[in-house]
Amino acid sequence: MNAIGRRKSSIARVRLTPGNGKIIINDRDGSEYLQFNPKMIYSIQSPLLLLNLEGKYDTIVIASGGGLNGQAEAIKLGVARALCSLDLANRPALKAEGYLTRNAASVERKKYGLKKARKASQYSKR
Repeated sequence: MNAIGRRKSSIARVRLTPGNGKIIINDRDGSEYLQFNPKMIYSIQSPLLLLNLEGKYDTIVIASGGGLNGQAEAIKLGVARALCSLDLANRPALKAEGYLTRNAASVERKKYGLKKARKASQYSKR
């Protein structure tokens, strides 16, 4: 099943196929692509772990944009959406854990006359 996940400026196209639990991101091994970071690897697998489906589906991902953490969060959303499209009975459990909610928080733009989005130079009284 195919699904798209997004986070910040990252986009992940996720395909779940019956298999033995391999994760392939941009034609590379998933843990290698995520620099063997256990937090990100667990994040990607968490929707499958919640439904006790680990080892039953291969996850094939094309990720682009943003950094590794944003891509990992986008993949997590894509996996959750793909699991919903496989079987609607999966939806209540994923929804309760918050895996189907897209996190729209992104970097605020820099404003004219300020150093950053909100940081201004110190006010001088005299």
